Amino acid sequence: MREECGVFGAYDFDGQDVASLIYYGLLALQHRGQESCGIAVSDTSGPKGKVLVHKDMGLVNEAFNSETVGRLYGNIGVGHVRYSTAGSSTRENAQPLVLNYVKGALGLAHNGNLINTPELRKELAYTGAIFQTTIDSEVIAYYIARERLNATSVEEAVGRAMRRIKGAYSLVIMSPRKLIGARDPFGFRPLCIGKRDHTYLLASESCALDAVGAEFVRDVAPGEIVTISPQKGIVSDMSHAIKPEETARCVFEYIYFARPDSYIDGISVYNSRILAGKYLAMDSPVEADMVVGVPESGNCAAMGYSLQSGIPYGTAFVKNAYIGRTFIKPGQKSRESSVQVKLNPIRESIAGKRIIMIDDSIVRGTTSDRIVRMLREAGAREVHMRVSSPPFLWPCYFGTDVPAREQLIAYKHSVKEISDMIGTDTLDYLRAERLTEIAGGAGICKGCFTGNYPMEPPVEDIRGEFES
Repeated sequence: MREECGVFGAYDFDGQDVASLIYYGLLALQHRGQESCGIAVSDTSGPKGKVLVHKDMGLVNEAFNSETVGRLYGNIGVGHVRYSTAGSSTRENAQPLVLNYVKGALGLAHNGNLINTPELRKELAYTGAIFQTTIDSEVIAYYIARERLNATSVEEAVGRAMRRIKGAYSLVIMSPRKLIGARDPFGFRPLCIGKRDHTYLLASESCALDAVGAEFVRDVAPGEIVTISPQKGIVSDMSHAIKPEETARCVFEYIYFARPDSYIDGISVYNSRILAGKYLAMDSPVEADMVVGVPESGNCAAMGYSLQSGIPYGTAFVKNAYIGRTFIKPGQKSRESSVQVKLNPIRESIAGKRIIMIDDSIVRGTTSDRIVRMLREAGAREVHMRVSSPPFLWPCYFGTDVPAREQLIAYKHSVKEISDMIGTDTLDYLRAERLTEIAGGAGICKGCFTGNYPMEPPVEDIRGEFES
């Protein structure tokens, strides 16, 4: 499982450079995207159209060094880390996007997926727009710039654009004199506000605020536009919000995407995963000697299972923390695989034991098959797998890399059949009705599990062509 992006913005009211602050914020959000990254900054006391930007492929610490960060002078800026689906991992698609137009310059970082990109793109193209990327984020930037020509402010232009775009989006936008955050009415993707001295911050997760020594102010509400400026501080526009019970936050933020030390909409991600593990122990008990998690996202749920069941929690795998995009996969004739290089079993911990293995999901089943085999080869007497999410039965159109139904192992096979295919003694999943409980009781999106989406999905699956 992979997620699309992470966004970060900063505005220093004292006029100090913010590039290094954004750099460290992006490092804390690296788990949300590892294919490309970028930072764009501007000086609010300087010319309106001057934006300094650096973008490249790879991890944050690969794309930036002290020299590149040092060249980015400006007291307002936005940053982005990105993961893409197949076919669009190119430097041209790296963000933030920067548009220069008659009102100055616009820098935009986007997390999420639009579902009406083709029609919007076609409309823009027939009115003269020339696209430089294949991502839906450029469509958003164009609409904001176009609406700004007739709007009294950039935040009004953002609001007008929000009436046209459909889908999942958390936006951090840099105008010549304002920093703006916007979240779609359903609240699919997270966004929060922070403050450090006289610097205001926007971030995908609260862990990024912690990383730069900032205090958490609050979450941006679903449908809210926040405008940050020295003249007015934080100004909120809630005209695009819907009823709280109708929100559709992505539950996978709590299960997998977010770092466990983050809070999403007031809910501790760590506690959500502990709770998922406890529910698995309550609903799917089994006798065993040790509970283990598949690093990293399975660890907290495994702890929850252990706490509820009384079965000792242990460590079965060591994860190689230094494998990034530069990892070269071995040839087909090699017996090694990417899973085996990333994870190595601890034989002394496993041998002769009945193991309960907790993981966050099963998508195609190939990774689970390899991990179970590793436990068997390390001497596990029994392997019982528990999954801290329900079976994937439908694709996701809102920014989660859940593929077409035909590629989902649970779409064509029963739980018993999957258990036999991946080599476990038993297998069970988190019950779908538990999802709302682990997410704090508010509205969530469960479309990839139930097929009931919060809005009508696109007729044509365009995720491989237009995504952020």
